[in-house]
Amino acid sequence: MCGIVGVVSATPVNQLIYDSLLLLQHRGQDAAGIATANGSTFHMHKANGLVRDVFRTRNMRSLPGAAGIGQVRYPTAGSASSEEEAQPFYVNAPYGVILAHNGNLTNWEQLREEMFRRDRRHINTHSDTEVLLNVLADELQRASNGMALDPDTIFTAVSGLHRRVRGSYAIAAQIAGYGMLAVRDPFGIRPLCLGSVETPTGKEWMVASESVALEGIGYKLERDVAPGEAIFIDLDGKLYSKQCAENAVLTPCIFEYVYLARPDSCIDGVPVYDARLRMGDYLAEKIRQEVSAGDVDVVMPIPDSSRPAAMQVANRLGVNYREGFFKNRYVGRTFIMPGQAVRKKSVRQKLNAMGVEFKGKNVLIVDDSIVRGTTSFEIVQMARDAGANKVIFASAAPPVKYPNVYGIDMPTRSELVAHNRTHEEIAKIIGADKLVYQDVEAMKQAVRDINPALKDFDASCFDGRYITGDIDEAYLNRLETARSQADRDGTNGDTERSQLHLQRSGGNE
Repeated sequence: MCGIVGVVSATPVNQLIYDSLLLLQHRGQDAAGIATANGSTFHMHKANGLVRDVFRTRNMRSLPGAAGIGQVRYPTAGSASSEEEAQPFYVNAPYGVILAHNGNLTNWEQLREEMFRRDRRHINTHSDTEVLLNVLADELQRASNGMALDPDTIFTAVSGLHRRVRGSYAIAAQIAGYGMLAVRDPFGIRPLCLGSVETPTGKEWMVASESVALEGIGYKLERDVAPGEAIFIDLDGKLYSKQCAENAVLTPCIFEYVYLARPDSCIDGVPVYDARLRMGDYLAEKIRQEVSAGDVDVVMPIPDSSRPAAMQVANRLGVNYREGFFKNRYVGRTFIMPGQAVRKKSVRQKLNAMGVEFKGKNVLIVDDSIVRGTTSFEIVQMARDAGANKVIFASAAPPVKYPNVYGIDMPTRSELVAHNRTHEEIAKIIGADKLVYQDVEAMKQAVRDINPALKDFDASCFDGRYITGDIDEAYLNRLETARSQADRDGTNGDTERSQLHLQRSGGNE
């Protein structure tokens, strides 16, 4: 889960992109980059770190131009420690292309080998984004046959890319001297939306991972990019679009609504905040079935993403809602912190329990999800240390039982607390008196209630159904073998796991 932005304007875009990346910082805290197009010349600056730390005044001054793209990177294996793998990426032929990507290619290793063997293209990193860029460049070369580009030629190249690439990908790219290209994979797994603003010189355009990045800087959300669709905006601001994939079907990642996206974003016609409220409604009904009336004195959220669901749970159960955990906002989100030791250490630095809200009470704690269980265990212990009489834990999402291979660096099956365990066993591991999970269908229906046009979702980490159809037991076993070997070697697993497609070139707990 990374955040990407692309802009075509009549005025300098460096500040616009910077401001948009700040609004998408929750999607990646590992690295940031901006590339601008000034005529046919690209200017780029990227580095590890938060947006505010990567870009200084001198860096911004070195980014002239009225078009450009940007990205915030989520730390995953194969990319977390390498500044060279910060995005955007650049290739000089044909035409000159810079590209930023959110997602994960599941066949990037095969494509990398194909690039070298057939096309004599050298891929210099272990990032699937560099592979994706070279596939696009190769398809542009084939479609244009060395001639100048036009929108139809570009769309032909995107059709070729769709035929070759597997996995999830939302793309923002600039083609030197021509304009901006935005592409969403044929399943629409990762989000991408289009916005505009009217200016005295005409309409200006922006694409971004979430609508909040558009609206936060004054752009109007026009629509979501359709699965398989390509949008090309030339340097004069004229927009062209075409469906470039066969059998495209919208199956967005449901974890965006559960946790990843900002609550003030709207994704595929669904306000994220509303979806989380509805998840709270369904969760409340599940709690009512499994927890005796009177066993809950107070409902508390784990800030921030579980707050809407917790409010609805309290409202539906007729129980007081209280904020008992307070967050240090200068500590990163634990799910996107590499390394289990760092994650454990960060929990109590990140949250503090206020004793007056816990002492002598039966507390129902609501979280958005439970992945490894490490954070949940620490939270339950904090509640007990603060004097809670009983701790009931509820998850607004179903049990996370399977790895995610589409851009969220979730651990392998053996590291997932819910894999091959009963709810009672998980409750014992995290130290709760009772554990209640959302049902998979209830979670999906919560989103469907708001937009009935969403018939299906990528919910692979919950139900084990990988919608791209190319993930099997052997694939998952290779991931686990590589990670185990990396742990035995005492490494972070970057190289091994990146070679087995776990890196997020685009990605967050």
